[in-house]
Amino acid sequence: MAAEQFDQRQEANAAGEVFRAFLKLGLTSFGGPIAHLGYFRDELVLRRRWLSEAAYADLIALCQFLPGPASSQVGFALGYLRGGLAGALLAWAAFTLPSAALLLAFALGADAFGGPMGQDLIHGLKLVAVAIVAQAVWGMARTLAPDRERATIALAAVIILVFVPTALGQLAAIGAGAVAGTLWCRRVDQRAAGHLPVPISRRAGMLLLALFFGLLLGLPAMVAWWSLPGLALFEVFYRAGALVFGGGHVVLPLLETRLVEPGWVTPDAFLAGYGAAQAVPGPLFTVAAYLGAIVEPGPDGLSGAAIALLGIFLPGMLLLMGVLPFWDRLRHYNGARAAMAGTNAAVVGILGAALYHPVWTSAVASPADFAVALAAFVLLTAWKAPPWLVVAVTLLASVALALAA
Repeated sequence: MAAEQFDQRQEANAAGEVFRAFLKLGLTSFGGPIAHLGYFRDELVLRRRWLSEAAYADLIALCQFLPGPASSQVGFALGYLRGGLAGALLAWAAFTLPSAALLLAFALGADAFGGPMGQDLIHGLKLVAVAIVAQAVWGMARTLAPDRERATIALAAVIILVFVPTALGQLAAIGAGAVAGTLWCRRVDQRAAGHLPVPISRRAGMLLLALFFGLLLGLPAMVAWWSLPGLALFEVFYRAGALVFGGGHVVLPLLETRLVEPGWVTPDAFLAGYGAAQAVPGPLFTVAAYLGAIVEPGPDGLSGAAIALLGIFLPGMLLLMGVLPFWDRLRHYNGARAAMAGTNAAVVGILGAALYHPVWTSAVASPADFAVALAAFVLLTAWKAPPWLVVAVTLLASVALALAA
């Protein structure tokens, strides 16, 4: 009995430690997923010594291999390794909810932006989105499409989306990228170092993978069978979260085709929320809280934000926990690594197509807009300015140009 009570106290202490560590990170982690991984390393690997450098590198390799929000998946896994399922859930909540709450507040206060000054600020956020997406395309192209073969795969993805600018076109581009990768990218070295201790059985992993694919394939049929707005909203965000390869910025084209084109969210509101998401700490996927709160018809508000957040984060976590028990074997298959290299190259093309439409076409309407967006891009890439500062500078420039006009 005494031993059982001691174990319970240990679990409670570990869960509390996880929550405190990730709340600090959730309030201070600006800069996107790559920066988040650096913050995790400094706080949890070097300072707290939750796991070794080699194990951390292996965990990053797994989360980059899978679709989903890489930094949130790494955080979820770190919480699980430290404090079990309670630790994983607390890590996710502490890292995600601060930025989600800020974006929800922005959505609920959207009516305050109805006047001329508010419209100028909205326009400034859209110009921020141009710079942020351009930076993401530039950085991802250098990392994920650095040679002729992968650059060609990225170009093919752009061409596919020019002729099929829908969610089906995005799926076709990803599938074509995977096939091309298995043919052209077998020389790409994506092996990870180290060994990751896995406290999950293979049977549990299979069940989680079955749940992931069951929801991915079954939700569209359920939406067609039951006309429930909440279920339809959940399906949109679940599918986006399940198909995002290459980081949080790639969710932009996936959500745009499912929310803007049917008229659930206006193009201006969509890009404004994406721009606002750059000014808050934590994962970019929390833009789902903003979008879920403003969809029409509902559910909107707090319930819509909760549904959207659950939908967009759940698939990545299910897939991560399902694949963990099989990772050591999977990462040694050259065909799997080659297919992933081709998929990542296609993702560069998908995001490049989104940079033109809807991001550029909806935001840049004059030479002055182009100058502001270019200045924001230079601040991000050459000056390495933090995104929140770029947001503030761009908003001021947008308002100043409107007053001078």
